[in-house]
Amino acid sequence: MTTKLSDAIDMPEGRDVIQKDMDNLNKWVCVNLLRLIKAKCKVLHLGQGNPRYQYRLGDDEIESSPEKKDLAILVDEKLDLSHQYALAAQKASGVLGCMKRSMASRLREVILSLGSALV
Repeated sequence: MTTKLSDAIDMPEGRDVIQKDMDNLNKWVCVNLLRLIKAKCKVLHLGQGNPRYQYRLGDDEIESSPEKKDLAILVDEKLDLSHQYALAAQKASGVLGCMKRSMASRLREVILSLGSALV
């Protein structure tokens, strides 16, 4: 299960709201006897001029991360998608290489239909 908390924080009061939500989440996890892997919890600070407030979950401070994968999209703190494009190109290249190594036929029609099926 994945849980996300987000808000536009432009004043210290906004930081307090997020921290209160974190505290409520921690209490809910404890009350419902769930296990939360705190090492996987990350904070992604977005936007220029972000004050980069620190948050904690229980007694543990949550580590900040420069990027995070969300719904198979790699989001970074600058909202730059170039790394996402590079990963997609690398994956496509690997699939094409696998097709090239495993296919006996080099006919254009065969390669196009197999490529279309994979996409």
